[in-house]
Amino acid sequence: MPFFPKRSSKEDFHKGYTHEDNQHRVSRSVSCKVEEDDRQLPVFYCQQAQGSPTGIISGFNSIKELYQKISECYDFEPSEILYCTLNTHKVNMNKLLGSQIALTDFIFVHRKGQPKEVELTKKEEALGLTITDNGNGLAFIKRIKPGSTIEKIPVIQVGDHIEKINNESLVGKRHFEVAKHLKDIPQGSTFTIRLISPLQAGFCEYLYRFIVFLINYFIDE
Repeated sequence: MPFFPKRSSKEDFHKGYTHEDNQHRVSRSVSCKVEEDDRQLPVFYCQQAQGSPTGIISGFNSIKELYQKISECYDFEPSEILYCTLNTHKVNMNKLLGSQIALTDFIFVHRKGQPKEVELTKKEEALGLTITDNGNGLAFIKRIKPGSTIEKIPVIQVGDHIEKINNESLVGKRHFEVAKHLKDIPQGSTFTIRLISPLQAGFCEYLYRFIVFLINYFIDE
């Protein structure tokens, strides 16, 4: 999936970036290795959604290459990435990174967190899930229909990666394959679904974000 950058004025690019929570006007940063051939290419800023120094990445043309660049920057495996959101660290499915990205977009990386297993009975033909995937082998829940079977199970959340159903791995499957697998489960049968939630921020990171918020608040004053 090639990336087609959105047009962005030179003025907008030089304004810098402040996302919706005003947390990145003051930020730690990390130097990432930039290859010689990448130095004339657009650069993008990223952070891990649960909190991290700001990384600088460049030289990617697909989701797979982007994940590789991010993993090299933060020293973890690309398979740890669930998905990326633009301009918010929150699990917001309306902000998912797709096929386009602007120079002013700030990338937030959502990594694998806590696994969980849920046993449930398929009481209705449709479970009420909308599923998408990250383009790199991991499918996850994009939307939960109000009033559906799944909505009545609080532990299952939007943004959760669907790793297994009845011990059968779904890693490497596209979203429509996972959806078909769920649809093919006979109505009235009980099955086990293994999910992985996005990694959450710890107390120290919440404290850091609060301090940054206060600094930005007094700067504005």
